[in-house]
Amino acid sequence: MVAQPQFIAEVSSNHARDLGRCRAFVDAAADSGCDAVKFQLFRVRDLFAPEIVAVRPDIQARVEWELPTEFLAPIAEHCRARGILFACTPFSLDAVADLAPHVDLFKVASYEMIWPDLVRACAATGKPLVVSTGMADMDEVRAMVGWARDAGGHDLTLLHCVSNYPTKPEDANLAALDTLRRATGCAVGWSDHTRRPSVIHRAVHRWGASVVEFHFDLEGEGAEFAAGHCWLPGEIAPVIRDVREALGADGDGSKEPGATELVERQWRADPEDGLRPLKATRVGYRP
Repeated sequence: MVAQPQFIAEVSSNHARDLGRCRAFVDAAADSGCDAVKFQLFRVRDLFAPEIVAVRPDIQARVEWELPTEFLAPIAEHCRARGILFACTPFSLDAVADLAPHVDLFKVASYEMIWPDLVRACAATGKPLVVSTGMADMDEVRAMVGWARDAGGHDLTLLHCVSNYPTKPEDANLAALDTLRRATGCAVGWSDHTRRPSVIHRAVHRWGASVVEFHFDLEGEGAEFAAGHCWLPGEIAPVIRDVREALGADGDGSKEPGATELVERQWRADPEDGLRPLKATRVGYRP
């Protein structure tokens, strides 16, 4: 029986540096049935090498995507009020320190999973750590798991994902979840870039994803929505509901009459004459 997966709504850079909008994301994630909402904490100057920033206006413009650190405490407070976990991805060692007093779990992105110091810093906080493994090979994954465990990180979940935005379903390679699980002994999940309900269902019901992360926008006006990989609340809420409903149908696996079958059980064909109901039940119907 597959346990109910944890759903994480990734706000990414769709918050527009607006605290009210950040709170709206928390509300929308909670209302959609999510277990956690995740933001990103970066500064462009700390994320890209200076020679890249100097020649890339599009990267320079990403300063408008930076989450102000003064938002962290009110976001955390609103998450607690709504009963949802606050997660965040740090992109620098300073960001780990800024986040540690506020977040319930850390997330390391695919692009940073090969940076030992960042993985170790997150793991050393003792908080749950989720790591995306897009673009990685198994040698890189094993090394990263070693860094995390050596730093004291034992609540570790690895997300398989494809670092293409959006990802075609035929490129999802969901069977890699089982490869990650067998090779590392870690819990595994799926970071979705497909925006396809069928892919999420397959990740959970066939490959046992214990976490499903997805990119999230409120109404299609976020900075990253146009790329095509962000879900809207009305799209993801029924997927979460249906996944949980389907898993609830698994039961305990015993083959015994269920409580709801006991009345109908009396109306089975009697083994002596093949007529319904059982002879013992017919007694009450004699004229």
